[in-house]
Amino acid sequence: MKYLLTTCFAFLLISNSGFAAKRPNILFIVADDQSPFDLKTYDPNSPLDTPVIDSLAAGGIVLDGAHQMGAWCGGVCTPSRHMIMSGRTVWHIPDKKEPGRNPVSADPKKVPRDLANHTMAAVFNAAGYDTMRTCKNGNSFAAANKKFTVVHDAVKRGGTDETGSAWHAKQVLDYLNQRETSKDADPFLIYFGFSHPHDTRDGKPKLLAKYGAVNHKNKKNLPAAHPKQPRLPASYLPAHPFDNTDMNVRDEVGVKGVWKNRDENTIRNELGREFACSENIDIQIGRVLEKLKAMGELDNTYIIYTADHGMAIGRHGLQGKQNLYEHTFRVPFIVKGPGIKPGSRAPGNIYLLDVLPTLCDLAGVTPPKTSEGLSFKKVLEGKQATVRDILYGVYCGGAKPGMRCVKKGDWKLIRYESEKTGATETQLFNLAENPDELLIQHHDPKIVALSGTKPKPGQVNLATDPAHAEKLKEMQKLLQEEMHRHDDPFTFSSKK
Repeated sequence: MKYLLTTCFAFLLISNSGFAAKRPNILFIVADDQSPFDLKTYDPNSPLDTPVIDSLAAGGIVLDGAHQMGAWCGGVCTPSRHMIMSGRTVWHIPDKKEPGRNPVSADPKKVPRDLANHTMAAVFNAAGYDTMRTCKNGNSFAAANKKFTVVHDAVKRGGTDETGSAWHAKQVLDYLNQRETSKDADPFLIYFGFSHPHDTRDGKPKLLAKYGAVNHKNKKNLPAAHPKQPRLPASYLPAHPFDNTDMNVRDEVGVKGVWKNRDENTIRNELGREFACSENIDIQIGRVLEKLKAMGELDNTYIIYTADHGMAIGRHGLQGKQNLYEHTFRVPFIVKGPGIKPGSRAPGNIYLLDVLPTLCDLAGVTPPKTSEGLSFKKVLEGKQATVRDILYGVYCGGAKPGMRCVKKGDWKLIRYESEKTGATETQLFNLAENPDELLIQHHDPKIVALSGTKPKPGQVNLATDPAHAEKLKEMQKLLQEEMHRHDDPFTFSSKK
């Protein structure tokens, strides 16, 4: 055992937590780039087969209101994973590398210099947990990642076991085998990350065939249509209808197999590739859960499944993660473990930055003082439905001030402004009536014929509707308040 607690400390920890001597293990699983609507638990009509993830949902709780707070760079993974590791909000984390316009991270009061010493692995190491990590390299909190006792990171986005998701599973299985051989009885925290379904989505041949997809590489030609390919998403568009402030970011123009194409063949093929990679992730999770079961550790392990952010892939005419629509602002979030009622569901209204204080709460570990997140343990236990009434989101990896959103109840506002082009746009949605955030462009008969989704008359952007003028003002004021509250360094002009 690498970290020995003194008898006194162990007694205090166990007494304060209310747990028996055998403290719970934690298996934190994170996919790279996955919309919640890919999964059947969020969209029953999805053709994606993930029986293991489905079983986690059936045996635990699904959160319908889990979000990533956003990003100040095109690589949305970077701030997202900083927030996961530190429990801090988007403007209070390091590595906002924007020369000449970086007032927040330059303030040591808002970004502690020793923040890595108060992140996930460091906190659990100090509490007597054994910590292990496997995930992709890059676009993450490197200093915090190094705090895990065992680290096996590599980018694995290929279509074989050695070059794909099976490699990450093997690192976890090897670690569990070593624990079993050495009879290590310490509780563990395993950060089980994948490099997929992030592009390049090179799936395994059998899974690609299942979804009628090919690893398309010829930029001059479109991939062939296939009846097994997933249907176009309900919010599909052949192009985004306006400048969203970052239309030329790498994800929108440079993804291999898609590039700038948004035609039916390309999007359906890419969704097939996404699903092939996602089903492989499900298979690999199953291997690890079987091992935990054989070791007798499964029932004492909290299993969390999530993603670092959502993804578009044809929704709203977009391809990447640099937007604030629900398919990208929200993330899948499923938890199974001791004390969680099987088959339960709640909105939660959480951010990924809430993961650290919640894991601490579940394990009886004191969260770091640097954390700004909220524990949602009571949501997992069915004692409350949400931890927040208001949710704020940001993306400004392109032109500034970029995009912002705010959600309260059924209502959501998204604001766009580009200092480069002068573009400005406001969107207002009632998500109860228009959950896919459909626009007037979705009502075009040609789009309806392609997507198979016929919108209702009121399923449009309501920002210019006089009937909702007061709601628009209310949400605009709320957005300003949330921007100020979160130390957002940017402001919007008075232009509508």
